[in-house]
Amino acid sequence: MAKSMKIAVGVLFGGNSVEHEVSVISANQAMHALNAEKYDVVPIYITKDSRFFTGAALMNIEKYKNIPSLLNECEEVILKKGAQKAKAELVRAVPKHFGTNVVKTVDIFLPVVHGTNVEDGTLQGYLEMLGVPYCGCDVTSSALGMDKYAMKCVLKDAGVKVLDAVCFYGKEYFKAQEAKIAEIEEKIGYPMIVKPVNLGSSVGIKKAHDREELIDAIDEAAGFAPKILVERAVEKLREVNCSVIGDYERAESSVLEEPINSDEILSYKDKYQGGSKDGSKGMSGSSRKVPAEVTEEQEKTIREMCERTFKALGCSGVARIDVMIDEADGQIYVNEINTIPGSLSFYLWEAAGVPFEKLMDKIIECGEKKFREREKLSFSYDTNLLSSFDAKGLKNGAKNSAK
Repeated sequence: MAKSMKIAVGVLFGGNSVEHEVSVISANQAMHALNAEKYDVVPIYITKDSRFFTGAALMNIEKYKNIPSLLNECEEVILKKGAQKAKAELVRAVPKHFGTNVVKTVDIFLPVVHGTNVEDGTLQGYLEMLGVPYCGCDVTSSALGMDKYAMKCVLKDAGVKVLDAVCFYGKEYFKAQEAKIAEIEEKIGYPMIVKPVNLGSSVGIKKAHDREELIDAIDEAAGFAPKILVERAVEKLREVNCSVIGDYERAESSVLEEPINSDEILSYKDKYQGGSKDGSKGMSGSSRKVPAEVTEEQEKTIREMCERTFKALGCSGVARIDVMIDEADGQIYVNEINTIPGSLSFYLWEAAGVPFEKLMDKIIECGEKKFREREKLSFSYDTNLLSSFDAKGLKNGAKNSAK
């Protein structure tokens, strides 16, 4: 019997994001977890100025200590739709005069990117435009997952409990600072949490106990994103996270974790350097309790909320939902979703009895299913509409009617 062909998986990571380095760590963990007998791993590194590189050296995380030297070992490429249906090609950015310029052919892409310009639907939109298979959330669910206010609106409509918030543009605030501060104080009240509306990894987030701290927190958040979100701070807070895998039809939740904070807010350092000095373990190295110490009833409620959140946002692949427990009254709220979580939350699935290798299989299966469903849709309409317009794009007869 002939040996079956391997699936070429193009792992995309990096990008113009404040979470660039975290993405490098997560992607290297994922690439080494893919079963080498089933998959041909094609690393695709996106630099901070949005250039694409591929090469075996990208799978050695030690080499990222000297990026210029690393890139000298790699080939700069351009992503394009392949000659074969449902395949993509990586072609040389600087073509050779002789021989093929196709460096690699990719069957399916696996974005392992974090933050704005990549995780927010931007990269997913490019892959959609090319019409190639890819894993994870689509454009809409990726964008909703990144925009914390839009996410709240969708979840409220789906009956998932979230904290009320005020959302505004930084420019709007700086034009009428006093009025906006008064509005926030009236609607939210102290203490409150201020955060960029579309950033992850706890970047730019501050707690404000009074007006002076509120102004300082808004100034901080405005440096990271054009839109800012302010919500009530839960004083007696316990944060619990849960990963979900699947799609809009079927979603399965993992065990729960409780991150250990070094301050009032779970910081970037807590998330990525809690268990290692240099952050080389990514989210898998942060300090946490797994499983989280919650009651059976709380665990059931949280897992159901997370599965509903995943489906309501139309997610696919693996995600992590961060939940808040208000110990003052026992209320539970969804805080946010990470549509491509750090370390792909493999540590939560390992605790649930799903090895990292098996998790990667499931993520790729979800991507293949999503592409098969998309292929059945029509994106064209059989009509001779253009025959009704002249060379300037005006409808025939429009000249006379416009006089």
